[in-house]
Amino acid sequence: MDIRRLADPDIQNFIFEHEKDDEDRLVLKSKNILDVPSAWIAVQIKARKKAAYKLPSYHNTKGVVYPPSVNLEQSSSEATARFKTYTISKWITWRKKFCDLTGGFGVDSLFISSLFPYTDFSEPDKDLMNLAKQNHQLLHSGNIHYHNKGALDFMTHSGKHYDLIYIDPSRRTGSQKKVFKFSDCEPDVVGFSEELYSHADRVMIKASPLLDIQQGIKDLQYVTRVLVVSVDNDCKELLFICDRKSAGEPVVECYNLPNNFTAHRIPGAFEFRFSEERSTETPVSDPLKFIYEPNASIMKGGAFKSIAAEFGVYKLSPNTHLYTSYNIVEDFPGKVFQISRFMKPDKQLRKSFPGEKANILLRNYPMSVEELKKKTGLKEGGEQFLIGCSGVKEKWMFAAVRVR
Repeated sequence: MDIRRLADPDIQNFIFEHEKDDEDRLVLKSKNILDVPSAWIAVQIKARKKAAYKLPSYHNTKGVVYPPSVNLEQSSSEATARFKTYTISKWITWRKKFCDLTGGFGVDSLFISSLFPYTDFSEPDKDLMNLAKQNHQLLHSGNIHYHNKGALDFMTHSGKHYDLIYIDPSRRTGSQKKVFKFSDCEPDVVGFSEELYSHADRVMIKASPLLDIQQGIKDLQYVTRVLVVSVDNDCKELLFICDRKSAGEPVVECYNLPNNFTAHRIPGAFEFRFSEERSTETPVSDPLKFIYEPNASIMKGGAFKSIAAEFGVYKLSPNTHLYTSYNIVEDFPGKVFQISRFMKPDKQLRKSFPGEKANILLRNYPMSVEELKKKTGLKEGGEQFLIGCSGVKEKWMFAAVRVR
């Protein structure tokens, strides 16, 4: 893929004008477009469709060239990159040098580097590094120094000390198999930690939302905070904040960001510690008037008892992560439903919903959504909800409307 050719104004105009086209048909129709392989242009059109939501600043800038889909998929979104920048600005007040050891497509580097006069960017894939460099210049980042080296190689030969090192280990093996444990990723930040801390007192490590948080804390050194980050209630990443000067049990902070997140409208976090979670006693109740489902970050964080204690709601059972109350809790961080009527999972159920449709939500219920639809004849959709769950002594099913 020729970066300069794809960044040519004529090619960019074509890509912008045809961004809603079917890229597969484009390839079938023509082998070349403006003397550029149509397959290259198809990759750019497909990427722009994804960038419209994920990377609006990139999407709105002519000349930006996108990498293959696997690299774009692995890159941070603009919302999470802006969030990291905001977090770092509050966490580190004296800032001179920053290093992104796993530069990739460069989204995180673009935003975080705005906090520091000097940034080093390390990336072993030369084409990907040049792509990031070209885009950074378009997006007005001029303080980044690029190094075509792997993380360990760069650190071993670097004589610099940084205020912050950021690392996003690759979660794919050479055979493209997905992995999640820190020790299985590349680079292995567990075995690499002494080298890291010889060059910085503070490290931010990004991990997959599939990683077990408590295991991650055990594997790493000096973890002071773990940030569980969701965008529009979809858990996207875990950030392990490490500081050699900090001690004690780390706090887990759960955030649910809007996709158009800016530091001027940062949502509050739900915070807890695992020791508090283990010691908290949570009362249980049969379903009352309102039902609560915590947002994705709280669910991933594992604050199942802490959230009930904080907001004064009852758990439906120890193993059912839905909550209930008689009076509505307006500021509960998640979805809120009001029960309309209790029901039985039989063929009569579907007749209670307009168009025989409902949004189905099952939690700790001995039936899958597909099994329930087959048994009742209900279709998914519409405005109302059908919620099935287990209480302490019996199974519950009820119609509900979402009130927040």
